[in-house]
Amino acid sequence: MRAAAILPWIPVFPLIGFLVNGLLYLVSHSKLGGKDAPKGPHGHGDDSHDDHGHGEHEEIPFASVHSIIGPAACALSFLASLLAIAAWWGETHGHESIVATLWSWMPMGENATWFGAKALALDAAFRIDALSALMLFFVTLIGTLIHVYSVGYMGHDPGYGRYFSYLNLFMFAMLTLVLGASLPVMFVGWEGVGLCSYLLIGFYWTKTWAADAGKKAFVVNRIGDFGFVLGIFGCFALFGTTDFDRMFALASADPARYAAGGLMTAVCLALFIGACGKSAQIPLYVWLPDAMAGPTPVSALIHAATMVTAGVYMVARCNGFYRISHEWALKVLGEHPTIGGLLTHDASFVVAVVGGATALFAATMGLAQTDIKKVLAYSTVSQLGYMFLGCGALAFSSGMFHVFTHAWFKACLFLGAGSVIHALGGEQDMTKMGGLRKLIPHTFLTMFVATLAIAGVPGLAGFFSKDAILAETWGAGYKVLWALAVLTAGLTAFYMFRLIKMTFYGTFRGTPEQLKHVHESPASMTVPLYVLAAGAAVVGWLGIPKFILGKENAFESFLEPVILKLPAGWAAEAHEMSHSTEWSLMLTSVGVAFAGIGLAWVFYSGAYPFAMPARIAASLGGFYRLVRDKYRVDELYEAVFVNGLIKKGGRFLWEIDARVVDLIPNGAAGLALGLSHVSSWFDRTFVDGAVNGVGNMFQAAFRGMHRVQTGRAQNYALTMAVGIFGFVCLYLLLK
Repeated sequence: MRAAAILPWIPVFPLIGFLVNGLLYLVSHSKLGGKDAPKGPHGHGDDSHDDHGHGEHEEIPFASVHSIIGPAACALSFLASLLAIAAWWGETHGHESIVATLWSWMPMGENATWFGAKALALDAAFRIDALSALMLFFVTLIGTLIHVYSVGYMGHDPGYGRYFSYLNLFMFAMLTLVLGASLPVMFVGWEGVGLCSYLLIGFYWTKTWAADAGKKAFVVNRIGDFGFVLGIFGCFALFGTTDFDRMFALASADPARYAAGGLMTAVCLALFIGACGKSAQIPLYVWLPDAMAGPTPVSALIHAATMVTAGVYMVARCNGFYRISHEWALKVLGEHPTIGGLLTHDASFVVAVVGGATALFAATMGLAQTDIKKVLAYSTVSQLGYMFLGCGALAFSSGMFHVFTHAWFKACLFLGAGSVIHALGGEQDMTKMGGLRKLIPHTFLTMFVATLAIAGVPGLAGFFSKDAILAETWGAGYKVLWALAVLTAGLTAFYMFRLIKMTFYGTFRGTPEQLKHVHESPASMTVPLYVLAAGAAVVGWLGIPKFILGKENAFESFLEPVILKLPAGWAAEAHEMSHSTEWSLMLTSVGVAFAGIGLAWVFYSGAYPFAMPARIAASLGGFYRLVRDKYRVDELYEAVFVNGLIKKGGRFLWEIDARVVDLIPNGAAGLALGLSHVSSWFDRTFVDGAVNGVGNMFQAAFRGMHRVQTGRAQNYALTMAVGIFGFVCLYLLLK
């Protein structure tokens, strides 16, 4: 079977799962009396043990059906993805894209114009190439593992069917985003995952904090999406199309034309604003830590392999645009863009600066968090910053390589955290954990491997992808950003091993009741953990550095066809460095990572594992509290935008609206009212006068005729005689 025939089926299976699970849930919802509000750890309620198998549970209608349909829909999508990738590889050997057009979405005709603009024709079409094949593989695989894990984790939740229907819908939207052959089709999936994230983050809608977190994610993402929409319009204005193949062909044929005047840079910046919203970069990162309000498997799905990496995927997909922007900046400035040329000349430099700043900023916030899921959330924000740093250095393969490796170890960490929470009946505070290493050994082992990977320990996945980004950043000339990224690597190693020490080592600090009920998770939860931990251990070997391997590694070779080919003089030069420099950079990052691990081990060991951190926190005083409170960015946004512009500034904005914005329509209304009086007078005097005059004339004629029509025969005979006499007289006179 050809790849084009398989592509449409990949998102169809999750869509069918959504429809079936949703319909069954609606039926079961009535059986539950219209109530599915959860209690316990998922909802942070009082009956914490009821949701984890420690108490009595109500039977959930169709639970076994949901347990089969939800994971099966995603598994079928994974199998279809494997078939499509195999067929695509057999047809093109990975060198070309294949497009499957489902139907003509907005056919305007080849010579037609859209409101006087260029011809517009949009197709509902899916596209597979090396980049989308990569995303398809790990999104569907890890999505399937998370669906299987959810069977054990969410098995006693009254909203079980609703959960799986949302999860399947999320997969449908994400796959639509990945497969979209044009920016508008990608945007449909982009908005779809935004909607589903709102539904899943606010899954426990009876809890105010969960509902608020869902709304916050939705609103912040809409801000970024506005930039994405502007970028789509900009692409249409530049190229007359939004189809990827057509845009890339035009851009590669004549990059100077599209770069002139900085128009390409403006488009790139607009698209990057959308990426900042979806992938939680400064200043739009604030929604992602609050997204922990959703069920833990949702956190793994959103924060590991799917939604938050969509922004990186979109930037990598448009890699040619950013390279053209960069080369045009070099031609205009005559040297590497500086901070002064940041917003006007080089979009890739903006991507690198924002990514590097986000990586460090989020890592510092992760140092002081005690909620196990919040630590992982800030870690995700930081790692996304790393990915954008790689893309900003024009090392798109390295950025996507970190997307790939991060999906394995971060999904393992989130699901491992869920297993810990499951074991403790819903407890998420690491200060109330400890000593769990021997009580839940499978969870400990898998999380430990994933922690080694994210910390950058040599041989594991995170080491290879982080080193690639650091090397490319240095080679691009961003020495300051490289130093910040190396510091971030040390902080990452520190706070991740802080998590391991506080959770699994030392003595148990929870309640005796919690200790009594600590238990290992079922196989439906631990098997996905082992699969993900194995991936975190081995997938990095696909990206062995070139200076060690002697040639391009498998990952770079696989993605090479999607890197847009530009004419001579426009292609960015590869960052070539000596082997000694490469080794020095690698050893430096490894040394910093081990330093972070060592400090965490020392700080959180001994009879009083929190004594040293407590002394350091006390010595830092207000600065520590500022970091613990996440630099009070949320409070700043609340004061400026919510209370300032919306509440206190509401009256001012109303006055502006009433006295300035409404001035034109109100003036037009007054003018129209005056004209209406003149029109009324003219109507009464002339129009009605003429009409009424004609009417009066006919009425007078009718009254005269009424007098003639007497009904007497002699009167009619006399009238006829008079008429005949008159005609005779007239005839004689004229003769």
